[in-house]
Amino acid sequence: MVLLGWAVRNGSTALDDWFHRYGHSPAHRLLFFTDSWVLVLIVAATLAVSLYRRQWRLAIATAVCPLLALGLVRLMKPLFDRRSSGALAYPSGHTATVVVVMGMVVLVAGAALWAVLVAVGWCLLGMVGQAVTYHYFTDTVGALLLGTAIVCVAALVLRRVAHQT
Repeated sequence: MVLLGWAVRNGSTALDDWFHRYGHSPAHRLLFFTDSWVLVLIVAATLAVSLYRRQWRLAIATAVCPLLALGLVRLMKPLFDRRSSGALAYPSGHTATVVVVMGMVVLVAGAALWAVLVAVGWCLLGMVGQAVTYHYFTDTVGALLLGTAIVCVAALVLRRVAHQT
């Protein structure tokens, strides 16, 4: 993620430009997949399932990891200082949050194939929605890398704690 951020620090790439050509197409409706209220509902449902199953540590991770993603993005954006329409852009906070939220869905579902497929599709559609509107596509790729790292660390910590008890 850091290497990509340094590589694309100044301006857009040809790939970014290609995505931006579709900003006024129906593709902007894909922002639904990164909408804050939709994500809050998904977190609430995921949290409810983990609490119902008495998976306390997973419930804590489900609540904390999206906030951690947002916090890390806010810390990192000034370091890269990449701008889109005057606003700091790299990495995309919306995309990082979507990836973490859907990663928590996968963990709560026990990494079931259906959950992995839904999460991958949801994240990709959200990335495209951001890439054609507010962000460069490479901003969303950086956020995908950050979000998956957070989910992987959470999964490892949860696994280690489960084996110690």
